[in-house]
Amino acid sequence: MSDKKLCQSAKKASEEMKRNLVSALGSGSEPSPALFQKILSGLQNEVTRVAATGATDSKVVAALERFGAEAGKAANAADPATAADNPAFEKAGASLSTACKSAGVNVTF
Repeated sequence: MSDKKLCQSAKKASEEMKRNLVSALGSGSEPSPALFQKILSGLQNEVTRVAATGATDSKVVAALERFGAEAGKAANAADPATAADNPAFEKAGASLSTACKSAGVNVTF
C-alpha cells in the first residue's frame, strides 16, 4: 500500500478515536479507565494493521509502528488516559503527522 493510502487509513482511525472520545466525554459521566483502554487498544490495533500493509522501508510505516506501540503502552496502563498524556506518545503522534504530511495527507494525532 502506498504511503498516501496508509495515511488515509490512519486518518480514519484517528477520526474514529476522536469521535469515541468526544462521545465518552459528552455522556455526562466520567469516562472509565476501561473505556480509555478500549479506545486506545482499538487505535493500536488499527494502526498496527495499517502499518503491516506498507513497505518495510517506509517512513510512514515506521511512524505508524512507533505510534501503535505508544498507544499500546497507554492502553495497558492502570490509568490509560493519564498514560496517553506523555511526551513519548505526543512525539510519536507528531512524527506520524509529519510523515503523513510528506505523503500529502493532513492528519493529527
